[in-house]
Amino acid sequence: MAVLLVLQARGLGDLLTAVPALRALRRAKPHDRIVLAAPQRLKPIVDLIAPVDVLVPTGELGSFRWDAPGPQVAVNLHGPSAESIVALAKTQPGRILTYRNAAFPELDGPEWQTDMHQVDRWCHLLESDGIVADRRNLGLVPPVSTTIRRDCVVVHVGAGAPARRWPPDRFAAVVRHLLVLGREVVLTGDAYERDLALNIAARAGLPVGRVLAGEQNLIELAATIAEAALVVCGDTGVAHLATAFGTRTVQLFGPTPPRWGGPPPHLLARHAVLWAGQVGDPDADTPDPGLLRIDVTEVVDAVDKQLSNHHLSGTESRRAAYRRVG
Repeated sequence: MAVLLVLQARGLGDLLTAVPALRALRRAKPHDRIVLAAPQRLKPIVDLIAPVDVLVPTGELGSFRWDAPGPQVAVNLHGPSAESIVALAKTQPGRILTYRNAAFPELDGPEWQTDMHQVDRWCHLLESDGIVADRRNLGLVPPVSTTIRRDCVVVHVGAGAPARRWPPDRFAAVVRHLLVLGREVVLTGDAYERDLALNIAARAGLPVGRVLAGEQNLIELAATIAEAALVVCGDTGVAHLATAFGTRTVQLFGPTPPRWGGPPPHLLARHAVLWAGQVGDPDADTPDPGLLRIDVTEVVDAVDKQLSNHHLSGTESRRAAYRRVG
């Protein structure tokens, strides 16, 4: 049995944007063994992605080890960096499918385009090799949950970098509004964001028991997102989870534009995406100026509209789209 090694050693959102490409590989190679090299913490979500046969845990790319015989093909869904290509080359594959890097002229892949949606990017890579990919094939089956929180509103307070983190006082104002509406609200985030979530809860008058940040594993978080009536969040992996489960969202974008990683156009009927139209540094240590241009009133308005559409059909709510604010 031939082995296909796929590298995607980034975070949750990056993994979820690669789902259509992984499924395209499975359709093209139904009898091959697809091995995904990705962080171990993502295994609960990897288990929901049918095309993957085995997960090989990765940490830093420089320390990635492959002890099996060389795979027939190594597919680079991580990016065109020299580090990722070297990591795959060390597995001694029959060939490498990757975006082009000038340091490796022997690898004839397509040119990397910055202004491209992440889902399109990985599908385009496979199409350059003659593999047809369906960009719409993003959905995941929700995991089974032991705790029912159906129709709650999830406010995800964290982000992978300070540049993408909306201020706590603004999140608290949105939570207060939701409580006035009589909605059940829960705050999510990782263990490092629990103090932040507790601070927001205290400002909003939300009971500590509704703070789930740092209390859930990834599969529990996924189940909460799948059952929610609405998710309010920044540009995070949780936003991609909501997209995969068909859960409505209000997403706050900055410093990167939603056309790079927001809900794909065919799914915008279920998502309100706010963006100030200002591109910034995604690795900055402070909230992006464009993100700060999104104020509480605009978010509350989007939340109210999304909740009012919660029970409407897709036809009735099809007017939604990216909304530029400010």
